[in-house]
Amino acid sequence: MNLTIVGAGAGAFLAFMSFQFGLWGFLGSLLFMVVGAVLGRAADGRLDLRRVWEALIGRRSSS
Repeated sequence: MNLTIVGAGAGAFLAFMSFQFGLWGFLGSLLFMVVGAVLGRAADGRLDLRRVWEALIGRRSSS
């Protein structure tokens, strides 16, 4: 699927949530989209959540 179409769809969804439910609907849907993207990348094997956690708590460098 073309990433331009995916981006336009995500933008349309966020605009709908903003108009329909206001700022909190927009922020809530944005938060769930980010969480879904992170979990999707982890499920695909493109993101190691253990290494991310270790970088966040300072055990390991991010590079």
